[in-house]
Amino acid sequence: MNSNINDQPNSTQKDGNKKTGDSLKSTAEPKEKDSFVKLAMRNMVKKGSTSLFHFFLTIVGVFGVLIGLAIAFH
Repeated sequence: MNSNINDQPNSTQKDGNKKTGDSLKSTAEPKEKDSFVKLAMRNMVKKGSTSLFHFFLTIVGVFGVLIGLAIAFH
């Protein structure tokens, strides 16, 4: 009888919200012990190729600025 108690919504929780799935709760509220690097990696995996494109665009931009400064001050 009490085995299904975790499957049913609980209206007496502290925040008053209905119980949500663990997968939604883990993505909506990051844990306090997660580091910024771990959160950034999770975000990068979620966005996929967009993050890789921006990463390579940043690398090309940095090299372009360094080469431009080297030519300008040669």
